[in-house]
Amino acid sequence: MSRVIKVEPLTPDGFAPFGDIVDASGSPDKMINGGLCGRHHDLATLDFGRDGRAGISVFNAQARSLPYTLDLLERHPDGSQAFIPMTAAPFLVIAAPDEDGVPGTPRAFLTGPYQGINFFRGTWHGVLTPLATPGIFAVIDRIGTTTNLDEFPLDSPYTVTT
Repeated sequence: MSRVIKVEPLTPDGFAPFGDIVDASGSPDKMINGGLCGRHHDLATLDFGRDGRAGISVFNAQARSLPYTLDLLERHPDGSQAFIPMTAAPFLVIAAPDEDGVPGTPRAFLTGPYQGINFFRGTWHGVLTPLATPGIFAVIDRIGTTTNLDEFPLDSPYTVTT
């Protein structure tokens, strides 16, 4: 039997337990480049551990649709992971609290145009889930010698719906 999760808008308060929202809406923090560029400054707390370094990769993920079947959660114990969309299309963000080393009840968020996210180190989350093509994202995460990945298949999947 499938369990149901309703999608909620991505807001700073709702997403705060899981990470940061990377968003360029609103007024910039300061103007630079002779007043021709607005800088939205220091939007995420990146964490690469003491034995890692920052890396930027580009992911091209297959688009999904709602309702979406959530049957796997993962986390990165050694570093944060940021997803910056390279299109204006919204994407689905799924995150769950940690409950004694396993994921608790997940929550699903829908991004606005040009919103990205940064998962804190160790946050359980769903896989990258664009809802339109192309699903191209810049990903900033830890590069190091450890696998930095824990996967948790769900015995009883969730259905994510509007």
